[in-house]
Amino acid sequence: MQLVCLDLEGVLVPEIWIAFAERTQIPALKRTTRDEPDYDKLMRERLALLRAHKLGLPDIQRVIAALGPLPGAKEFLAALRRDYQVIILSDTFYEFAMPLMAQLGFPTLFCHRLVVAGDGAVVDYRLRLPNQKQEAVRRFKELNFHVIAAGDSYNDTTMLQEAHAGILFHAPQNVIEAFPQFPVAQDYAALRAAIDAAAAAL
Repeated sequence: MQLVCLDLEGVLVPEIWIAFAERTQIPALKRTTRDEPDYDKLMRERLALLRAHKLGLPDIQRVIAALGPLPGAKEFLAALRRDYQVIILSDTFYEFAMPLMAQLGFPTLFCHRLVVAGDGAVVDYRLRLPNQKQEAVRRFKELNFHVIAAGDSYNDTTMLQEAHAGILFHAPQNVIEAFPQFPVAQDYAALRAAIDAAAAAL
């Protein structure tokens, strides 16, 4: 049985923190896992910026409410789910992602949770488990799935390495150069072709 694991932000939906940075005019919030490999360091920087600017979860959710899937993502995912089992493995948070999941037809999503105070301040975050993308793929393999994974950022590369086949999708040049072993797809047609080719080879 073949299983496709996809990252969420940058693959199916816009980068939420970038959209929020543009709305709030806080350039430092534009840093993502495409720029910073250390996820905890990145999240600590984000939380500090939210505190400094007195911004909370409701402010972020208002920005998310105006977002939708990337052009073509809904159709790509729907077609993919007709032929493969698909699970979204993301380092986003359920408090961010659920409105976007509704627009994508509620695919299965594994991600993390935020710790939010009564006044809406984001005070911390809780990982499902460390390096959950790689660990999830490892467990799927133990369940006898053949896993094909696709993502765009540093935090996806352990998932891609753990999978039977890994694909970089619309990744920045720094990630492509750091991980030349992975094929690169720049649009959904190329990603689907790469997934089908990987599935045929397994």
